[in-house]
Amino acid sequence: MYLAKAPPGRLVRVQQVRADGPLARRLMEMGFVEGAQLRVVGKVPFGDPLHVRVGGYDLSLRRQEAELVEVVPV
Repeated sequence: MYLAKAPPGRLVRVQQVRADGPLARRLMEMGFVEGAQLRVVGKVPFGDPLHVRVGGYDLSLRRQEAELVEVVPV
């Protein structure tokens, strides 16, 4: 499943980031690395952006970027 499809409140683990170049680096710098656990805190009505908690901090992620992060439920 991709992060964009994870329901709010769900704890998930990053399985893979399917991006290249600067975008992949940016996502990894934000904490989206293989094995990292994160929680989808909330979504706005149209699903963009997502509110995600990673490694003790909160961030907003565009749906387009969240569709590049493959996750599995914990």
